[in-house]
Amino acid sequence: MTQTTEERIEKGLSPELAGKYEHLRRILRDMRQVVVGYSGGVDSTLVLKVAYDELGHGALAVVGNSEAFPEGEVEEAVKIAQQIGVEVVLITTHELSNPHFAVNNPNRCYHCKTELYTELRKVADARGIHWIADGSHAEDGRPGDHRPGMIAAEERGVRSPLREAGFTKSDIRALARHLGLPNWDKPSFACLSSRFPYGTRITPELLARVDGCEKFLRSLGFRQFRVRHHDTIARIEVEPHEMMRVLEHREAILARFRELGYTYVTLDIEGYRQGKMNDTLNPSLIGRETITVRSRS
Repeated sequence: MTQTTEERIEKGLSPELAGKYEHLRRILRDMRQVVVGYSGGVDSTLVLKVAYDELGHGALAVVGNSEAFPEGEVEEAVKIAQQIGVEVVLITTHELSNPHFAVNNPNRCYHCKTELYTELRKVADARGIHWIADGSHAEDGRPGDHRPGMIAAEERGVRSPLREAGFTKSDIRALARHLGLPNWDKPSFACLSSRFPYGTRITPELLARVDGCEKFLRSLGFRQFRVRHHDTIARIEVEPHEMMRVLEHREAILARFRELGYTYVTLDIEGYRQGKMNDTLNPSLIGRETITVRSRS
C-alpha cells in the first residue's frame, strides 16, 4: 500500500513527537488562516512551515524590521520563507521612537512586542485574517524567566501554537530537522537590545556598535554567543568549549572591538547563558513589574 505524505513524515519521529506534530497541525488547520510573526529563528520558521503545509496561501509570514535586529537577519528570514513557498510581508517597526522602550527598563520587551503585534494586527485586518501566531514554546515563560513580551501577546490575542502543542526547544529542532528546514540548528538569538543592562539608554549608535562586534565574532566562526555592552566595556559570552578560541583570536578581537568604540574587552568565564542580563532583577520585583505593565493595557 502506498504511504501518504503524512505517514512518511511521521514514520521517522518518536511517538511522542509525532503526537505533538499532529496536535500542531490540527491547531493550525483549525485556524483556517493565520498571520505568523516571523523572525527567521527556528521556532517561528517551524510554525510557518507547518502553517503553510496545512493552510497553503492561508498562511502569511510577516517580518518586522527594526534597528534592534542584527544585520542580515531580515534577508535570511525572507530567503527561508520564500524557500518554503509562503508569501512574505515586510513591515518596519520603530521601537526606538518609544521612550518606554529606549529607556530600557525591565518591561522593555513589553513595549517592543506591543508595537510589533499592533502592526501585525493591521496586516491581518487588511487581509481579513483573524488569527496571529508567534513562535513561543513550552519552555518560554518558565518560573524565573522574565518575559514581559508574552504579556503583550496575551493582551492582543496572539496564539502560540508550539506552546499549545507542548513543544520544547529540543522538539522544535528535531521536527525542523526532520522537515528539512535549513535553520533547524540555528543558534538562539534575540534582538540587540537584550545586550544592554537595564537602565542603559538604547540608541541606534550603540545597537550598531554591538551588532558590529557580533558580526565580527560570527566571521571568526563563533555560533552561540553574545556581546554585552557595559559602557566602555564589551563582555563576550561564548560557550565554555569555545573560550580558548576567543583567546586564540585575542589580538584581532581586541583591535576590531576598539575600532568600534570599546576601550576594554572581557571574556565572561561563566560562558553564554540565555537571559543573563536578567540576573540583576530581584525576583520579587518581577511580579510588580508585570502588574505595572498590565495596568497600561
